[in-house]
Formats: sequence, C-alpha cells, structure tokens
Amino acid sequence: MDEVDAVADMWVDLAASQRTYRSHIRGPENRETIRDALARHVVTDGLRVARMDDEIVGFVMFGLERGEYVQDVTRGVVRNIYVEPAARNRGIGSELLSTAERELRDADAEVITLDVMAGNEAARRFYERHGYSPHRVEIEKRVESDTHSKED
Repeated sequence: MDEVDAVADMWVDLAASQRTYRSHIRGPENRETIRDALARHVVTDGLRVARMDDEIVGFVMFGLERGEYVQDVTRGVVRNIYVEPAARNRGIGSELLSTAERELRDADAEVITLDVMAGNEAARRFYERHGYSPHRVEIEKRVESDTHSKED
C-alpha cells in the first residue's frame, strides 16, 4: 500500500470519528474521492505526513484558498489534520499544524482558516491553544420530509 492509500485510510477513520459530532460525510463511500484529492495535494505540495517507527501516524492537508470571490486577504486553509489515536498527546498534531502554517505563510497566506465540528471540544481547545479563534459559524436545520432519508 503506498502512502496515499495509507493516508486515505486514515481520512476514512477521521470521517468516521467526525460522525460522532454529527458530520454528514461518510468515510468509506468517499475513500476514492479523498484518495484523488490527496494525490492532487501531493502534486501541489500540500500534504505532509508524520511517522513513528517508519509507519504513518498522522497527516495534514493544506493549501491556498482558490475561491470564486476576490478577497482582501490571501487565505490559507488547513483542510484536514489527523493523528492516529495511539499516537496522540505526543506533539504530533502540533507539529503537523505548525508545518502547514509555515508552508502556507511561505506561500503568502495572510490568514489561515480551518473547520472544526462544533461539538468536538478537544479539537476546539487544541486549535485555540494554537491561536485560532472563531471567525464564521455555520448553522443548520434538519428539514422534515415525507420521503425516506439517506440513512434509511
């Protein structure tokens, strides 16, 4: 299994863990999509991995925002960051985040953004310790329907 496949498997684990916080993204069903995205990030130099004993234990995906609107700042985006549960609390996540921030700063990002699930208090504390603060809040409402949901 190559590195992109190993990271894709970790992303599936990340997506599964985010379902605890009401994420709508399904991991296994999106594995090929994320594998393609990871391959693009490898090409654009926006993927870094962390290793312990030659095994990949974490990753971060990042890049400059390429939106349809002209903005007054260049935004860097940390798209995904994940550390295997057994490798947590060793500074690996902090090192991955610092690496992404340094790379984005070197690419002329003026601000760095990321998303975190509202209910994921541990992740929110982690990012706050690294200087992040809320900038925009996404809210949602479940819509009642006569048809079956995708969960059925």
